[in-house]
Amino acid sequence: MRGLRRWWHDTAGGLPATFWYLWAGILINRAGAFAMLFLSLYLTEARGASEALAGTVVGAYGAGGAVGVLLGGVLADRWGRRATLLAAHLATAGLMVALALSRHLAVIAVLSALVGVVHSMPSPAFVAAIVDMVPEQRRSRAFNLQFWAFNLGMAVASLLAGVLAEASFLALFLVDAGATLATAAVIAWKVPETLCRGVDPPVTASGAGGRRRPGLRTALTDRIFLTFVALTFVLAVLTMQTSTIMPLAMRADGLGPSSYGLVVALGGALIVLGQLFVPRLIDRHRKDIVLAASTALMALGFGVLTVADGLAVYLAAAVVWTVGSMLAAPPNAQINADLAPPELRGRYQSVFYLTFPAASFVAPTLGGVSLQYLGGGHWLIVAGLGLLAAVGHLLAGPPRERRVAALGRATASRPSQPAGDPVSTG
Repeated sequence: MRGLRRWWHDTAGGLPATFWYLWAGILINRAGAFAMLFLSLYLTEARGASEALAGTVVGAYGAGGAVGVLLGGVLADRWGRRATLLAAHLATAGLMVALALSRHLAVIAVLSALVGVVHSMPSPAFVAAIVDMVPEQRRSRAFNLQFWAFNLGMAVASLLAGVLAEASFLALFLVDAGATLATAAVIAWKVPETLCRGVDPPVTASGAGGRRRPGLRTALTDRIFLTFVALTFVLAVLTMQTSTIMPLAMRADGLGPSSYGLVVALGGALIVLGQLFVPRLIDRHRKDIVLAASTALMALGFGVLTVADGLAVYLAAAVVWTVGSMLAAPPNAQINADLAPPELRGRYQSVFYLTFPAASFVAPTLGGVSLQYLGGGHWLIVAGLGLLAAVGHLLAGPPRERRVAALGRATASRPSQPAGDPVSTG
C-alpha cells in the first residue's frame, strides 16, 4: 500500500486543483469529440455527397484547424487562456448544433471549416494555462497526465461514436455539442484566468533599427525553437503513418479492417494502461536522450513493417512504436513549454501545434506515392527519417538546455505576479 501511495504521489502529486479541472475538461472534451470522425460517412450516407466532395469538405475542416491553432495562440496571449477556452468551446457547441440541422452541402462545408477553426483554438490555451499554473518541477507529470487524458478520451469516443452513428447522425452531433458545453461549464465554474497581465512584454530591436513588441513573428524566427518544431514534425509524420499509410499496407498484405482495428486498439490500450508509469522511467534521464531513444524506437517499429506479412508482425511493431510515443510525450511537451517566453506562451504553442495539421497533409500525400512505387521500401524511408530525427535531438539538446536556462534567469529577474495567484476574469 505504501508503494502504491508513493507511485501515485510521483505520478500525480503536487499539482494544483485548477490543473485537475482543466484535465477533466480535456477528458470530457475528447470523450465527446466524435462527430467529426464520422464526417465523411455522414456526408456520403445522410447527405448524398460524392466521395470526392466529402473529401473536400473534410479537407476544409483540416484547413480550418491550421487557422484555428494560430488564432487560438494569439488570443490566448491577448484575451487570456480562460476567455479563449470559453469562446472556442461555446462556438464549437453552437456550430455542432448548426451542422446537425443543416441540409445543404454548401452550408455544411462552410460550417465544417469553421468547426475546424474553433476545434483547434483550445490546444494552445490549454497548454499555456498548464504552464502558467504548474510548478516547473511538476510539468512533466502534468503533460504526461494530459497525454493520458487525451488518449483515454479518444478511446471512449471511438466506442461511443460507432453506437451513436448506428442510431442517429443527429444524435452524434448533438451529444458532441453537449460534451463541449459540459467542458465549457467546468472551465467557467472552476478555472480562473492564469495569464499574468501585470507585466508588459519587453520591446526588442527590429531589423530596420526601430523597436517592436514581440509577437507571433518572434516564434516564427526563433531558430532553436523552430529546430525543435521541425523535429516534432518528423515525430508527427511517423505517428500519422498508423492512420494514413498503414491501413493501405495492411490491405496489400491481405489483412482487413478488423485487423487494422485490432492494431489500433492495442496501441490505445497500451497508452491507457501504461502512460501513468512513464514518468518514473524517464525522470533520471535528460530530455534530449529520452526523445532520441523514443524516436529511435518509433523508427524501429515502423522499420519492422518492411518485412511484415501477417497480423502478428503488425501487432509486435505496434507495441514498439507505441512505447516510443509514450516515452516521447512528456519531454516533448515540456521542452515546448520551456522554450516559450512567458508573455508569448500562447503564440509559441500555436506554432508548435501547426506540426500536426502539416503532418496530416504530408504523411498521406507523400506516403501514398512512396508506398505505391516502393512497396515495403516505404517503411525503410520512414525508419531512416526517424533515426535522423533521433540524431537531431542529440545535437539540438545542449543548445536547447542553454536557452531554457537563460529564459529561466530572465524570468526570475523580472517582476511578475506571484505564481499560483492567477488573474481572475470571473
